[in-house]
Amino acid sequence: MNAGQRPAAGPRIVEERYDIVVCGGGLAGFCAAVAAARHGAQVCLVQDRPVFGGNSSSEVRVPPQGAASFHAYARETGIISELLIEERAVNHESPVFDNGYINSVWDMVMYNMAVSTPGLTFKLNSTVTEVVMRDGRTVDSVVARVANAETELRLSAETFIDCTGDGVVAALAGCTWRYGTEGRDEFGEPHAPEQASDAVMGSSIHIKAKDVGRPVPFVAPEWAVRYDDPDFFWKGGRGVNPYSGFWWLELSVPWHTIHDNETLRHELTRHALGIWDYIKNRDPVVREEARNYALDWIGQVPGKRESRRIVGEYWMTEHDPLRRTAFPDEVAFGGWFIDLHEPGGLLAEVSERSAVEEPGSQPYMTKSYVGPFGIPLRILIAKDMNNLMMAGRNVSVTHAALGTVRVMGTTALMGQAAGTAAAIALREGVRVREVPESEVVVKVQQTLLRDGCFLLNAKNEDARDLARLATASASSEAALAPVESAPGPADKLTARRGQWIAIGADRLDTLAVSLSNDSGAPQQVEVRLYAVDDLWDYRAVPGEPLASAALIVPSGAERWIEWPVQVDVRKYRGRYARLDLLANPHVGWHAASSLEPGHVSAYEIGEGKMRKLGNGVMMSLKVEPPQSCYEAGNVLSGVTRPHRYTNLWRSDPAGPLPQWLELRWPQPVAIGSVELTLPGHLLRGYMQYPALYRDPQCPKELAVEAYVDGVWERIAVVNDNYRRRLVVPFAEPLSSDRLRVVVLATNGDPSAAIYEVRCYPPDSDNPNERQEDEPNEHAAK
Repeated sequence: MNAGQRPAAGPRIVEERYDIVVCGGGLAGFCAAVAAARHGAQVCLVQDRPVFGGNSSSEVRVPPQGAASFHAYARETGIISELLIEERAVNHESPVFDNGYINSVWDMVMYNMAVSTPGLTFKLNSTVTEVVMRDGRTVDSVVARVANAETELRLSAETFIDCTGDGVVAALAGCTWRYGTEGRDEFGEPHAPEQASDAVMGSSIHIKAKDVGRPVPFVAPEWAVRYDDPDFFWKGGRGVNPYSGFWWLELSVPWHTIHDNETLRHELTRHALGIWDYIKNRDPVVREEARNYALDWIGQVPGKRESRRIVGEYWMTEHDPLRRTAFPDEVAFGGWFIDLHEPGGLLAEVSERSAVEEPGSQPYMTKSYVGPFGIPLRILIAKDMNNLMMAGRNVSVTHAALGTVRVMGTTALMGQAAGTAAAIALREGVRVREVPESEVVVKVQQTLLRDGCFLLNAKNEDARDLARLATASASSEAALAPVESAPGPADKLTARRGQWIAIGADRLDTLAVSLSNDSGAPQQVEVRLYAVDDLWDYRAVPGEPLASAALIVPSGAERWIEWPVQVDVRKYRGRYARLDLLANPHVGWHAASSLEPGHVSAYEIGEGKMRKLGNGVMMSLKVEPPQSCYEAGNVLSGVTRPHRYTNLWRSDPAGPLPQWLELRWPQPVAIGSVELTLPGHLLRGYMQYPALYRDPQCPKELAVEAYVDGVWERIAVVNDNYRRRLVVPFAEPLSSDRLRVVVLATNGDPSAAIYEVRCYPPDSDNPNERQEDEPNEHAAK
């Protein structure tokens, strides 16, 4: 061939084989791939964009949200928690509104984890175009085209996980899928319309503006949509501000969210520019405020909410979240409300029904408030397929159930569960579709718990965890002490208000609350004390009260009102009770000046149901005798957050640091590593945490010590910590009957605190302990 001549044009063909191929690099796919690689599988992650994160990436800028937006202490943990904690610790940008602020720091946090995970290979800018079947039930390989590289990838594996959102792999593999909305008669779901249709929730693009300190004019192009009616925004649940993009900037019908994606992008751009034109030039409320704002960014990748839903081994309906169904194969949890946007988005009368409800009257939200609820592994396994799973918004659920499981905090948990199950199935030599009905599902659940996840109906029962054979003691233990009221006005008792109390003594003699009465005359407030199942027992009347009374509140400013409750609660020790004050709009209950861990409040929203108050707050409260609810033994409860109890060791805040927690065994045991779950990053959703955030409760400096030859020997020291989960491998295995964790400093809290301590023998099989410089290899043909 002469110089300058080239062969006929055609793509380069690259064939590679892995254990697991994950298609789609949003949060579901990313967590699936990382989880599988951490558990020993050789994994390839195929992503059709140049960055990871999907809707959460800097291309779309939707913040990851989930159960903690509606339930205190319900934030998702595991890989998604690792990512979000790191992002908050290093990102200079604070969340200021629903969408638009996410920057490339988030992209790089994810990219760094991907690069640093042994066993994980990734292919960016690569779109799956074909699926090759070995038979009608087994995927052999996927074919992907690498953009701008004239390269075709042919990737074969034992197991495939479809996290494409649109269910591309499953659809090409011939799986059954649904698109649209089920009718009421099919499953009897409360949110289902009378008639089935092809209507789905829409796609959004977002905009972000910047205050530049001087007036900035804006003239919309002629092709932008013109908006003039303030009622469209302010009465349609579309309140505007000049700060950043809006979730309700959304379109679906009459367009198809898959096939008409490019049309939707253009139409959304027309509407986005028209809305910014309206804000800058015509809105009677924010026009002046927007004078100095310039349009800084406009998205060009539509963020999808809904398209295909793949039929799996279990079909989850709206009834499961509403009833909090307990599944034997539970592998994740959700807790967002049943959030169904109106089909058509900007072309509909309102954005969504809950957005137009007046404060104090929330019938749609009452109907839609669910969780936290468990999610079964079976909705992540394609029906009748041997080796195909899915995670994300394409899982096996109805349209109504998708309203709650589709948010990214929940999809990330499903992704980690799918990746973990796939890797363990591979190791155990079983097909993934066989896992839910076998003893392997227990291994999946226990592995997820060890990796930092939370399950509603499972706790640590790991036979290899030596800590489960120990007893715990501590240098000091906090008790539920009086919590003074915060400055400012009280919240009026316009509805029943409840305050959870962890029972850590045999008696409750006196309860006191700080109340105000502005009526000019004495008022009566009915009070009840209930035993409740857990921190999310939202039944307004959870059973017969343990005690009840009527408190007389004198007219005037704040004062403490005592209730001599005199109840024997020894049978409820290690559980929660709830103190309820019934409605009286003339009386206000003052919020607490601080929040004791595991103690939150709720209010009644109707239909016998309560809802979390605010962003997770505690009401002023005095309890006699003080409840010893932060004992050292809580670190061995098997649960790593407040749930049915506090599950937390916390030192006496009056005592100085350092403070220690000790484990003791009847005879020496061989220990090779310690795994710690530390407090913080649970109470509220991600968006409630500012830039460069390190949770004050989280230990900053700690040491692990062992009692060897009659003296305490320091085995390991951790400095500058802000992470929730720590794996501390020992340089040399040791044998001892006593081990302690010493908290030398926190990130600001006066108390040392720990949720869980695990100890493993030297031959522990936890892949998370592998060195990060382990070769990242795959087999190439």
